[in-house]
Amino acid sequence: MRHNKSGRRLGRKPDHRQHMMRNMVTSFFENEKITTTVTRAKELRKLVDKMITLGKRGDLHARRQALQVIREQKVVAKLFDMIAPRYAERPGGFTRIIKIENRQGDNAPMAIIELVEEGFVPEKKEEAVTEASVEVEVAPEEETA
Repeated sequence: MRHNKSGRRLGRKPDHRQHMMRNMVTSFFENEKITTTVTRAKELRKLVDKMITLGKRGDLHARRQALQVIREQKVVAKLFDMIAPRYAERPGGFTRIIKIENRQGDNAPMAIIELVEEGFVPEKKEEAVTEASVEVEVAPEEETA
């Protein structure tokens, strides 16, 4: 039984699956876009978001953690120096999955996974109304005489 085991198995043994995902993450950050099956893209999105979050932290420990997954130093340098600063203000959702037509040979559903490029504008929160921020107009007193 697979109780409390997250993630898709993708028809591979654990070692093969881990190496395949590492290779896909490395290729993704090299090209900033790859074409793969929909299920692999959904699994890849998890790793890519974690790596960009490490890049946003930017310290030495985060760089070493990224090197455990991405095995090429040039790609890690690109992640930390070029890609992560673009998403400094974005809290998450760094990738987009676009479904395309099925693969010719086995009719597998295919998708393009790419980095989101448009800028992120955080919504402004409404300020709480306090007594100090509200100006109260006082009506002039009527003269009674």
